[in-house]
Amino acid sequence: MNKTTEFADIILPLPLAQLFTYSIPEELKADVAIGKRVVVPFGSKKFYTGIVKHIHNIPPKDYSTKDILTCLDEYPIINSFQFNFWDWIAQYYQSTLGDVFKAALPAGLKLESQTKISANEEFRTKEVLSKTEEQILNVLKHSKDVNIATLNQATGLKNTLPQVKSLLEKGAVSIEEQIINPYKEKKKEFVRLASDYSESEIGDFITSLKRAKKQQETLLSYLNLSKHYFEEIALKVSVFELLKSTDISRTILKSLVEKNILEIYQEKLDRIDLSETETSGLKALNEYQETAISKIRSDFKEKNCVLLHGVTSSGKTEIYIHLIQEQLEVGKQVLYLLPEIALTTQIINRLRSVFGNKVGVYHSKFNDAERVEIYNNIHQNNTANAYQVILGVRSSVFLPFQNLGLIIVDEEHENTYKQYDPAPRYHARDASIYLAHLHQAKTLLGTATPAIETYYNAKTGKYGLVELLQRHQNLEMPEIIIADIKEAKRKKQMKSMFSPELMQMMETCLENKEQIILFQNRRGYSPYLECKSCGWVPHCPNCAVSLTYHRYNNQLVCHYCAHSVHPPSTCEHCGSNEMEDKGFGTEKIEEELIGFFPNARIARMDLDTTRKKMAYEKLIYKFENHELDILVGTQMVSKGLDFDNVSLVGILNADSMLNYPDYRAYERSYQMMAQVSGRAGRKKKRGKVLIQTYTPEHPIIKNVIENDYISMYSNQLAERKEYIYPPYYRLINITLKHKNQNLVNKAAVVLTKSLRKIFGIRILGPQAPVINRIQNFHIVTILLKIEKKSSPSKAKWILNQQANYLKEMEAFKSIQINFDVDPM
Repeated sequence: MNKTTEFADIILPLPLAQLFTYSIPEELKADVAIGKRVVVPFGSKKFYTGIVKHIHNIPPKDYSTKDILTCLDEYPIINSFQFNFWDWIAQYYQSTLGDVFKAALPAGLKLESQTKISANEEFRTKEVLSKTEEQILNVLKHSKDVNIATLNQATGLKNTLPQVKSLLEKGAVSIEEQIINPYKEKKKEFVRLASDYSESEIGDFITSLKRAKKQQETLLSYLNLSKHYFEEIALKVSVFELLKSTDISRTILKSLVEKNILEIYQEKLDRIDLSETETSGLKALNEYQETAISKIRSDFKEKNCVLLHGVTSSGKTEIYIHLIQEQLEVGKQVLYLLPEIALTTQIINRLRSVFGNKVGVYHSKFNDAERVEIYNNIHQNNTANAYQVILGVRSSVFLPFQNLGLIIVDEEHENTYKQYDPAPRYHARDASIYLAHLHQAKTLLGTATPAIETYYNAKTGKYGLVELLQRHQNLEMPEIIIADIKEAKRKKQMKSMFSPELMQMMETCLENKEQIILFQNRRGYSPYLECKSCGWVPHCPNCAVSLTYHRYNNQLVCHYCAHSVHPPSTCEHCGSNEMEDKGFGTEKIEEELIGFFPNARIARMDLDTTRKKMAYEKLIYKFENHELDILVGTQMVSKGLDFDNVSLVGILNADSMLNYPDYRAYERSYQMMAQVSGRAGRKKKRGKVLIQTYTPEHPIIKNVIENDYISMYSNQLAERKEYIYPPYYRLINITLKHKNQNLVNKAAVVLTKSLRKIFGIRILGPQAPVINRIQNFHIVTILLKIEKKSSPSKAKWILNQQANYLKEMEAFKSIQINFDVDPM
């Protein structure tokens, strides 16, 4: 082999642990570099975009290499900080670099090949084709660039692969691979003079067009719009603007282009708004905020991570803004993490009022092209238009920062910072602490209700701790009132799902022109339908859950796999036609409120009403501007939203949170109730919170009433120590999945036995989770608890080894095994 042959180790977006080595052809040696994207062949036909991680001259021993086909980038798009971060994510969260690559890069930067299916025009057969095969052939004959997804949609089938395979064997169709590029630059067409004509030359053109009145009118209109001979630099005129002003067809404009009088050119348009905005400067901090920020600065000298424990409405955001300003003054970048897209709507306005267009937003509601442009903007850190502050949700930790100075994790206790599926199952709060370490930056965790592990780390000295226990402008904490719905039901005083106390308080608020937030952490109309005669409940055929009833589209929907059906008119078990809805979700609450308060302006904020890109913004804008009286919502309404006219918050069913079978249930219930309570009385006066419950004496409810985080923390810490849970132990959840229930149960037993020989009583299970079947995959879990002082990396190596041993057994090779490190 030629000694000058160079090889590249490449990360591919596949769930495989290893890197793949390709040879670099002579003509690409000057182009291929670490951090650049390259297109490579994979298998017999597939092509993928890979990232070059290493370049060397050592050929692989067990296979011959294929050549890289092309290099896509002029400059590397992945920097050394990102590579180190990816390695840590893959190692700590037990995932592959391929999985991290898929999560980290916007889809628009990943070119993949797609199987294109086309009809064979010369196909003639004596064989009988099925109706579906004939349907597929008909689609192929009348359409271009057809893939499997297109065929599935056109035929209404979930999977047309078997039919396509049959047609391929009969010679009726052919397939080929084509590269798909999801990202395309957005361009706009403009018009200008074809040459630098003098005024007299333009006059000659106008005279020559006397018989082509429309063309003459178009040229005059262009000159008028562009102010070509009246301004030092002519104004830009778009094709759309010109055609609209003259009300002519594009053919007329084309004639002027062919005569070399005008020309059409294109310019790239940014999908992201980089226009200048007015800024108002920093607001002065009050004495409590000044004390807190001084303590944060002091703690940052000794600690890399500080917890700001500030009660709701204490002004934490203003402290963040002052700290961001300090970083920008020394040329550093700042990452501001939020748990929900909904929160970015309000906070982006506050940040832009101070920092203008230095602030960018990054979250999943942006389309692929927009995310690519934001990614590229941050990558160009040294340009004038580059964002210096990024406001984003958990995936923002993967952006190409080069000069981070500070990461703020707001509402750090939120479980939405945890990625569940697919891998990597990372926690953005913990990942951001490591990311800050790589950049030698600082991390500030902010919340009114810290996660128990976070507060423990602060109290034991691992993190700095700053307390801010006074509300801004010395507002009182809201008055919390308990409504015993068990007693109200016994006395038959309930109006639907509303206690008499809540009804009275809502009436008073509406009379006073004040706003109300009602919280119920369940969307849909009702959790399930039930037969009055025999108790039969419609269940999802794919998952072990009942179907939720949504009245707005009259569907029973599975919230796990999205399966939906029309509600049955009769019971499938006994034939009775008496089906009734049980329980209530946000949709039913909204409907009942309209009946009780027909003059009130009512809206709902949940996943169903906020699917569209601008839905959050519209709802929040309306509520902020007092265009709504009552906002009904799920947990979206509990997180950091700031409304100045909300005087009442109602929590309609506290018990559904308290009774959830999870060791974090009490902690989460306290956090949820305390956070949603904090939305009341934030500016003008003391607000009120009404909690409806069957158990008014519950210790967590008492903690919420007294705003006593410390008691909740102390009690939960004692329980965690006794039952060996975090923060005293680390948890790793091992999940096995398969469509064959007996097979997955047997595999779980085999794996548990082998792990128990090594870890002993630290292994719990196997057991089926509360929801033990999702999308027809049966699920079994095994839990590993390991001491803090033990080596987590060694434990993970053992887990991987034992999982691989299991999958090497012929009977269990198709079992899916996932690891969830630090499950939430």
